[in-house]
Amino acid sequence: MTSRIIHGGGVTAAARQYGGRPEDWLDLSTGINPNPVPLPEIPVTAWHRLPDQHLQERAREAARSYYRSGDILPLPVPGTQSVIQLLPRLVPGGSVAILSPTYGEYARAFTLAGLRVRLVSTIAELTVDDRLVVAVNPNNPDGRTLSVEQLRDLHERQRQHDGILLVDEAFGDIEPAASLAPFAASMPNLIIFRSFGKFFGLAGLRLGFVIAEVSILDRFEDWLGPWAVSGPALSIAASLMDGDTSAIRNRILERHAALEAVLRRSRLHVAGGTALFALVADDRAEGIYTHLCRRHILVRKFDYARNWLRFGLSPDEEADQRLAGALESDDFRSVRPKI
Repeated sequence: MTSRIIHGGGVTAAARQYGGRPEDWLDLSTGINPNPVPLPEIPVTAWHRLPDQHLQERAREAARSYYRSGDILPLPVPGTQSVIQLLPRLVPGGSVAILSPTYGEYARAFTLAGLRVRLVSTIAELTVDDRLVVAVNPNNPDGRTLSVEQLRDLHERQRQHDGILLVDEAFGDIEPAASLAPFAASMPNLIIFRSFGKFFGLAGLRLGFVIAEVSILDRFEDWLGPWAVSGPALSIAASLMDGDTSAIRNRILERHAALEAVLRRSRLHVAGGTALFALVADDRAEGIYTHLCRRHILVRKFDYARNWLRFGLSPDEEADQRLAGALESDDFRSVRPKI
């Protein structure tokens, strides 16, 4: 649980092992919009000067409107991974419960901090000793979704014994009605993480937002220190969040439908996922992974579920055909389960 986690996106390492130039690989190993949105104009001052207060205020106002967080101004952070590392400071004792399986960096951060971590599969397994509960919603990698009502009940349960509920909505942009953000102002001890880069296809910007009561946001801001988020990132976020995102959403849904069509045509079982990826369950997963790598196509495999593969979205129809060709080839049909 404390060893470094291998995430998606490792095309360079895959190319070193299986050949080819990294730029020629089809990377389906991440849950990121494969069609990055056009960048808005960035003022020269955003590059020239340290990010001044007005830049942060504009981004926060745009995020409040986009996430519908009401009285709460979301705090911009340099990627939600940066604040995952800070979460142990909020837990004075007791245990941390993580609805699992899910994004592995949560368990790693708490374990490295010396906290007792419980990986639970259902809400029913939670106890009053769980000072902080983590729920990724929708979940990565299986797409499990908890309703707003379930999460509000869970929050009330945590609040009654002064516990914290953290809801990671990194993949929540496609279904805004499933977000807790509109209720956050009336829910103390609730923390919501939002990812900017996944939906907009700009993960390299390293930008996320935290939605929580002011006392929690102030602590995160203090811990991160001054100028934590760059001026260009703040400028881009403000412009894009203020715009119409319906075309982005529709394109993602089109790409997701195309991916599922390819997988089902190849008789692969789609066991779950979100709009930005599909989870395949297959006893041949290890062999399928290797087969695709030999075709210079990278997907995500899991050390804790050897029969799972996560397929991200391809950018266009040509890439769909490339994946379909690899999955319909004669040598693919010879792939056997690993004994």
